[in-house]
Amino acid sequence: MAAKLIIFSACVAAALSQYAAPAYKPAYPAAPAYPAPAYAAPKAYAPEPSYPPAPYSFEYSVNDPSTYDVKSQSEYSDGKTVKGYYSLVESDGTKRIVEYTADDYGFNAEVKKEGTPAYAPAAPAYKAAPAYKPAYPAPAYPAPAYPAPAYKPAPYKAY
Repeated sequence: MAAKLIIFSACVAAALSQYAAPAYKPAYPAAPAYPAPAYAAPKAYAPEPSYPPAPYSFEYSVNDPSTYDVKSQSEYSDGKTVKGYYSLVESDGTKRIVEYTADDYGFNAEVKKEGTPAYAPAAPAYKAAPAYKPAYPAPAYPAPAYPAPAYKPAPYKAY
């Protein structure tokens, strides 16, 4: 039987060896070769003009009773020194006022608070909910009418 299998496999190998693998032509033509793009060097930008500090002045104010947003700010500058203030009403009802100055010596702020904090009263202590009591009694089922099963230990087999 083994001899037949060897002879059969030799015949199959001889039949397959006389045919070369098929040569497939490519599905798409080869991509054309393009030269690398050449870019001109970027032109240098003109330097940014330097302007001296300009004097300015602004202020705004918000008083929105529906959101309790109350704040304001005012600031002015003479070109060298900036002075201003801002204020806001904090959540505890106090008003914070910050007056600031920015000049050659740095930024200096002075914070003031006006008013007395008013906190909301503490939440009342709640007593515990009553214990759960079902709306109807638990069902009572009769005891089973068959005897309880008796189990015997499995036989022990020492190996």
